[in-house]
This record gives sequence, C-alpha cells and structure tokens, in this order.
Amino acid sequence: MDAYRGFEQGPIRPPSEADSLLLRLTRNCPWNRCTFCPVYKERKFSLRPVDDILRDIDTIYELTSELQQGRRPLSTSEQNPEKEYALQVARNWVSSGMTSVFLQDADSLVLKPEQTIRILCHIRELFPTVKRITSYGRSHTIARISTANLREMAEAGLNRIHIGMETAADRILEMVRKGADKDIHIKAGIKTREAGIELSEYVLIGIGGEQFWREHAIETADAMNQINPDFIRFRTLHILDSLNLFENSEQFTWQRPTDLTIAEEVLLFIDGLDGISSCVKSDHMYNLFQELDGTLPQDKERLQGVLQKFINMEPKKRICFQLGKRLGHFLRLSDMDIPNRLARVEDICVQLGMTPENADRKINDIIQERMRDGWW
Repeated sequence: MDAYRGFEQGPIRPPSEADSLLLRLTRNCPWNRCTFCPVYKERKFSLRPVDDILRDIDTIYELTSELQQGRRPLSTSEQNPEKEYALQVARNWVSSGMTSVFLQDADSLVLKPEQTIRILCHIRELFPTVKRITSYGRSHTIARISTANLREMAEAGLNRIHIGMETAADRILEMVRKGADKDIHIKAGIKTREAGIELSEYVLIGIGGEQFWREHAIETADAMNQINPDFIRFRTLHILDSLNLFENSEQFTWQRPTDLTIAEEVLLFIDGLDGISSCVKSDHMYNLFQELDGTLPQDKERLQGVLQKFINMEPKKRICFQLGKRLGHFLRLSDMDIPNRLARVEDICVQLGMTPENADRKINDIIQERMRDGWW
C-alpha cells in the first residue's frame, strides 16, 4: 500500500462548490474514456485508502480548530510538510463559513458503500455544523448501488450528487464513449431522488454538433421529465478543433454548431421540459446564456424569452453579443442596452472584420487560441 502523501485535493469541482472543503476520496476517473473530457487523460485512476481520507479530515479539523480559537498555526515553512497545503485550505474554508464539503474526484461513489458511510460519519462527527456534503457520480456507478445503500449514505450526510448526463440521446452517448445509455441515466437519477438525495444533472450544450442537436435536445428533455432532478445545469462544450469527438463512429464526424444553433438547441430542450419542478441553472462563465436561471414551471416562459430574443435579433447586433459575451463586456443580453459598452463592442467587431457570415468562425478562432494558451 502506498504511503500517506499528505492532504490531497483533485483538479476540479462544480462552480456551486466554490466555498466547499474539497476532500479527495479517489484519484482521477475510473472510466476516463469520454471523448469530450480532457481533465483526467493520461492519469491513472486509484482509490485512496480510507485511513488516508480520515487523516485528511483530522488534519483539517486540527487546523480549523486552531484558527477558530485564535491560535495561529505555525507557518507552512515551520510545520510538518504534509500539512503545508492543508493550512491554506483550512484558512479558506474557515473564511467561507465551513458549511459545505465536496467529495472528489470524478466518481467518488465507486468506493464501497460502507467506506463512503464511514467517511461521511467522520465528517459529521468532527464538523456537526456542515449543512451540505456533495459528490460527483457517474450514472453507471449509481445505477449499481442499491437504493438501501444510497439511503444510508443520505442518512450519514450525503446531501447532493452531481451527475454529468451530458445527453440522453443514445446515438450521441455511444459516439462520445460516455459509458452509459439513456436508460441508465434515468435509472440512476430516479434512484438518487428516491434515496432522498438532491440531484444536479448536467446537460452538455453542443455535444450533438450541427447534425444531432434536435435529437440531443428532445431525448435529454424526455429523460429530465422522467427524473425531475432538483437542478438542471448547463455546460457548453469547448474542444480543440483537432479533437475527434465522435470517436466511436465510422459514419459521422462532429460538426461544430453555430451560436444560433446553440440557442435553438437550448430553446428546444426547455420547450420539452414538462411536469417537473427543477431549478434551471446556467452557472458557468463559458455559457453564452448565463442568465438562464429559474425554477420550473413558473419561469419557463421567461427562460424561453431569453433565447427567443437572441434568435430574433438583427444579425449585426447578435454578433455583438456573441463576441461581447466571450470578451467579458456582456454577462446577459440586457447589458447590450448600456450604450458605451455596446459601442465598444461594435468597434471591436469592425476592427476584427466580423460579419454575420464569419462571426462564428472568428469567435471560434479566439476560443481555440485561448484554449491552446490555457486561458479557457
């Protein structure tokens, strides 16, 4: 067995977990074959020993206790090296209020249920004021966990699971090597809800490309209607042009959708949501329409209106929003009503020679350059 490496954290977490303590239960992703995800490629998956995870929790407990009592821990240069990183983590968590914990990496629930429950109980024992403990989970993994075990996890403190559905269109799921089909997504979502655990389902905008956006929108909305998750969260697909997204297909090559197609895709998806009470969130800066934030069914018409407004825009004004959003001048469509800000973006469009015919290509060139430079 590997020796304890000290306190660990993984590379990513949902934006909604920005104030959470990140605890690493597993390293990397047990599946790691999805063509659209670069996060864990070339990295080996492993389970961390439960005793190491408990030791991480104990370390944070010791450091946060000292900080809360006004006893300043030794500087990182003076203390045990394995606590060097943990001290900064503890400081950040204390400053955020110490109310939430996120379990990493990509699929923490692959641990044996009794191990997960032991970890959850230890968190609750040392930090009784924590209100939320959450984790990523693959549909394939959750579908194999018994409802009884999921309920035990809920009772031990697991409040929310984040699942990357991406799409419920079986043809697309196979081509991007997701490792799950629509039925598995639905089964995992329903089991999570039945266990009393909040569910965030993620939709990957653009994954169907220019060819299959309708299929993606319709099938994914149908799956959401059957699950009725607590949250539906949008993420926009951004990949390098050199990547073969439809790796599992000999017949199709993924074609990048235009922003107008993206708007029509999301509108068709929202149109198809019926009979559910989910909160819709577009809580990522890379999304073109971050203002898509509301609760169904009462906000459905307003959400549709945002997309219709973009679709119905005069083309030259539409490309101003496309560029201005990516460059940080606009956050929402209504920001275009700010005269000086709109004028600044119009000037940039002229400088770049942008037209309705070349706007998507030029914007993609900007995004590609930022991705290669590690800015995106």
